[in-house]
Amino acid sequence: MPAALAPDIEIPIPPLSPVIYPPRKRWTRTECQSLESTGLWDRDRFELIDGELITKLPKNRPHIIVLMLVGEWLAHVFGSFHLNKEGPIDVAPEDNPTSEPEPDLAVLGNDGRTYLDSSPPAAEVRLLIEISDSTIGFDLGPKARLYSRAGIADYWVVDIQARRIIVHRSPEGGVYSQVVAYEEGESVSPLVAPDAMLLVSEAFPTLRA
Repeated sequence: MPAALAPDIEIPIPPLSPVIYPPRKRWTRTECQSLESTGLWDRDRFELIDGELITKLPKNRPHIIVLMLVGEWLAHVFGSFHLNKEGPIDVAPEDNPTSEPEPDLAVLGNDGRTYLDSSPPAAEVRLLIEISDSTIGFDLGPKARLYSRAGIADYWVVDIQARRIIVHRSPEGGVYSQVVAYEEGESVSPLVAPDAMLLVSEAFPTLRA
């Protein structure tokens, strides 16, 4: 059985630096949209999180393969038109002006083709997944808090380095009160599809001898 994460589990969330930084500009969605219309904003290179423009790192082959493996399983369970792949979503109303996350995978309650002029709202996200390699600390820290404030009930971080899936549930007060790590040899199922079991090892490329 998977064990709940203890407070001292080895997850590399860096502490806040004591260094005093110069004032930095906080960006809004509206400003980014204006920049995009002029060609100065490249959505493929940046992601807006808590008013910060976060550089998207190039995806390596393990990330691409894990994305394909997990995406194929989700499409089999929910149907491909309910998947929002690497597309923006809305979050909590208080966070929407300064955050527009683009998770690797999100399962929507409605057919994704219905969102022609706007991003899917957080209330329609049934399952959200980030594929993490070098971004594990960011996905377990700032992004987890952002998704928790949005009330997303089922948030998975697929940890490529450790070959495990860290499941966040029960968002309360801006944090997830239930965080469980599922290791290889164990299975995990979405809250909205409890009979659909994903064997953790099947989310990762087969290791070569």
